[in-house]
Amino acid sequence: MTTQNGPEPAERKSSGWNDDWPSRIRALAGGELTPVTPRRAATVLLLRDGEQGPSVHMLRRRTSMAFAGGVYAYPGGSVDPRDERPVAWAGPSLADWAARLGLDDEASAQAVVCGAVRETFEEAGVLLAGPSPETVVEDTTGDHWEADRAALVARELSFAEFLDRRSLVLRSDLLHCWARWITPEFEARRYDTWFFVAGLPRGQRTRNASTEADRTVWIRPEEASAGYDRGELLMMPPTIAMLRELRPYGSAAEALAAGEGRDLTPVLAQAELRDGEIVLSWPGHAEFTMRFPVSEPGVSESEVSEPGASAPRGSGRTTGAGA
Repeated sequence: MTTQNGPEPAERKSSGWNDDWPSRIRALAGGELTPVTPRRAATVLLLRDGEQGPSVHMLRRRTSMAFAGGVYAYPGGSVDPRDERPVAWAGPSLADWAARLGLDDEASAQAVVCGAVRETFEEAGVLLAGPSPETVVEDTTGDHWEADRAALVARELSFAEFLDRRSLVLRSDLLHCWARWITPEFEARRYDTWFFVAGLPRGQRTRNASTEADRTVWIRPEEASAGYDRGELLMMPPTIAMLRELRPYGSAAEALAAGEGRDLTPVLAQAELRDGEIVLSWPGHAEFTMRFPVSEPGVSESEVSEPGASAPRGSGRTTGAGA
């Protein structure tokens, strides 16, 4: 439902709505706004099997947060420039990862993969690394692990230094690409985010290690989707899109295997004027389409049209970081 000023409050929060969107869309369409270059980010959907099928680990952003407070998301965040530093590596080659992620160089591919593993450890306490290319750390709950995790969060320690200090190999083979979403061109803060799926390593357990979250939960995709549909769980478009796409799989292994063939063409929102309304839509995801009136006089259809037309194309798919 929309009002004179746009969607209802709950819809605004779950979609990431900002009250300055209409004016920014008009400015972008009129050539008065230069799109911000999106920061690269990575998000990981951790999966584990239960009696009724796979569950996914989610965290709820603190309600006091200025942006997306109370919204459910997955562990993730921005790529650290230091994530490009060489690390002990297991799994597909960097060249293979670059091709899969739709990136032009191996350093960028490593940064995205390292960012995904690092953020999962920082926000969920789960580490996709081990003493050898065939093993994974079994326990990351001791005080010495927490000290290193806190140093990573504070950027006092790079992820490469952390792995080297502990003689660990990054297990890139445990990550599987799922999607790529890019924040709309009219947004003030933009992210080019790769979503991955990974199984919870044997012996490890998740915990609420993020200062931005007030709750974590393991939940079946069907249950989380139903909670969203009832208006009980707030989520951004890419978050609920991932849940809906996970529902057909009967086990974590099935979902991980499906990641090998996923289309990673970036999803980028588009805006256009239709019948006196600005229509904001995400290609391939009709349920998230939003409409709001053109309240400023003198705005014509030729002045508002598809700011997402220059969306990246390639082998890769879009969101905001940590969505």
